[in-house]
Amino acid sequence: GLVVFALLGLLAIAGPFVTPWSYDDLDFRSLRQPPTPAHWLGTDLVGADMFALAVRGLGRSLMIGLIASIGITVIAAFVGTAIAYFEGWRENVGVWLIDMLLVIPTFFLLAIMVTGASGTNGWVWLTAALMLFGWVGYARVLRSIALSLREREYIAAARFMGARSLSILRRHMIPNLGSILIIHTVLGVVYAVQAETGLSFLGFGIRPPDTSHGVLIRAGSGTLLTAPWMFLVPAGLLLALCFSMTMIGDGLRD
Repeated sequence: GLVVFALLGLLAIAGPFVTPWSYDDLDFRSLRQPPTPAHWLGTDLVGADMFALAVRGLGRSLMIGLIASIGITVIAAFVGTAIAYFEGWRENVGVWLIDMLLVIPTFFLLAIMVTGASGTNGWVWLTAALMLFGWVGYARVLRSIALSLREREYIAAARFMGARSLSILRRHMIPNLGSILIIHTVLGVVYAVQAETGLSFLGFGIRPPDTSHGVLIRAGSGTLLTAPWMFLVPAGLLLALCFSMTMIGDGLRD
């Protein structure tokens, strides 16, 4: 998993420098051409180089997945442990709020939030939307795990010594959930990438002139029989990315 992920990261970083074509360059003499020495992975319907498009989409997926997953983990860790730490009515209110947020259709909220994005800043809005709505379910899981931590002796000792609540959360409770947080951060990349792909495929995510795997798969799904490379290239990279992150997460869990 690490080897595949490292190769994909290297491709996303070095890919734009090894091809003479940019993702927004159009070759009107090669419309929907199969792979050739000039276009290594072929071209799409308007003559854009599929290798350049795939590299651009891979970079966008990696940025969205990593940033959104780290943000979701940080928010969920603080919220989940805080609800578990504060007992009484504050804990009841926190649990009630999380239960209320869980019934909200997150997919439609994501679609609404990124609908107004345009140009090349769409991935920023999409990443922010994923962080804003993706932490709720995980915070509830962390709250259940952190309930046992608040009864530990070192938490009681920190309270008796006069440590502030934020300091106890930051220095004692969250670090003791480190292994779980690391695994979730890795697997959260898969969630974020799949969410971006689904939204972009339906037309609610990243939009032209920018591109992503969801945009490319949407464009290639209509030409699967006549120009299969338009679908297989982004779909293969997406499958490799999700597969590598899943293998890394399984290895860390083991």
